[in-house]
Amino acid sequence: MANAYISDPRFAGIVPFEKKVWLATPTMHGDEQKWVDDAIATNWVSTVGANINEVERQVAAYIGVKYAVALSAGTAALHLATKLAGEKLYGQARPNQGTLQGHRVFASDMTFDASINPIAYEDGEAVFIDTERDTWNMSPEALEKAFEIYPEVRLVVIAHLYGTPGKAAELKRICDAHGALIVEDAAESLGAEYLLDGQWVETGALGDYNCISFNGNKIITGSAGGMFLTDSLEDANKVRKWSTQSRENAPWYQHEEIGYNYRMSNIIAGIIRGQLPYLNAHIAQKKAIYERYREGLKDLPVHMNPFDSTVSRPNYWLSCMILDEDAMCRTVRGEQEALYVQEAGKSCPTEILEALAAFNAEGRPIWKPMHMQPIYRTHAFVTAEGNGRGRTNAYIAGSGADVGADIFRRGLCLPSDNKMTPEEQDRIIEIIRRCFR
Repeated sequence: MANAYISDPRFAGIVPFEKKVWLATPTMHGDEQKWVDDAIATNWVSTVGANINEVERQVAAYIGVKYAVALSAGTAALHLATKLAGEKLYGQARPNQGTLQGHRVFASDMTFDASINPIAYEDGEAVFIDTERDTWNMSPEALEKAFEIYPEVRLVVIAHLYGTPGKAAELKRICDAHGALIVEDAAESLGAEYLLDGQWVETGALGDYNCISFNGNKIITGSAGGMFLTDSLEDANKVRKWSTQSRENAPWYQHEEIGYNYRMSNIIAGIIRGQLPYLNAHIAQKKAIYERYREGLKDLPVHMNPFDSTVSRPNYWLSCMILDEDAMCRTVRGEQEALYVQEAGKSCPTEILEALAAFNAEGRPIWKPMHMQPIYRTHAFVTAEGNGRGRTNAYIAGSGADVGADIFRRGLCLPSDNKMTPEEQDRIIEIIRRCFR
């Protein structure tokens, strides 16, 4: 397939990259080694130590919350946040049951499954809420409709896609009106801000229970790791206890609750400690990449992933684009493969991604909406018009819009590594432009 693109006359004169241009990789600065070495030299290499204490303090201060609990992954933070919300709403569960057993939870539809799986861990049932086009995040209109259909729901899991905050003010207003708690998944949006009640608020401080990630491809990284963020000392202490196997205050190992081995190691915390001073620099680099794409692609029938600059300051983690409908060539996707027909002046995400790969650059499809995932196809899905399942009708023309599915069909994530040079990005832009010839 690579040779087919390289030999295609449309791409004549373009040379493959000698070194691969990645979607997003860790950017190390040297300070990370200092704090890892300190952990080893002082023999604090397990789940306690100065690095953990310091990154908890620094992240809480940066985001503007009182407490941060360092955990092994963003997924661990999401699990314990979801478990904590379930216990607050429905009481302590038996050891062999989750805190959400028998209860539905509203959740962002267009997200990575780490946002959603904790609902299943806790025996709950996710109801997926469709996406809106302004930010590619949870639709307030669809959420309002979901509460009409399922008025008993008391928990909503909201993710901020690709570093762009969702419509937090509207979503919070709706949740407050229905007495629902919010688990905020800010795994992709560390450093992004939203204007709430006249104040700029960091994502990670917008929900009742908040989570961030330090996975290897995030804006800053520990190679792994995540955090639970809160203003409640009681909640912070509970999550810290659960994450260290729920050991009770006794001279022997005694347990009254189910626990988990979810605490962050002091070595991973050392990497994060070295990364934190560069967070704002990374955001500035990612913003420059986004703006260079926007300028370089402005005369093509495409648009960048959107946001409202009056209320939102993204962290620009991944630059994405969506093709205009009339610029899409004929294409179809199966569960693991996609086919398309080349058409002059048109393209599709599959062709663009294949062309980039042929020249040694990495892109990625947009997150496939959760309601389309095989494991969750029996779960409810709500759009702004109501029930999103079974909308087609052989005898009645027209059907309800499925915004997330449409963005997935027409969108893609572009190479967004902050070590990519302007010259490399210009070549990527040229490859994309040639796809429309």
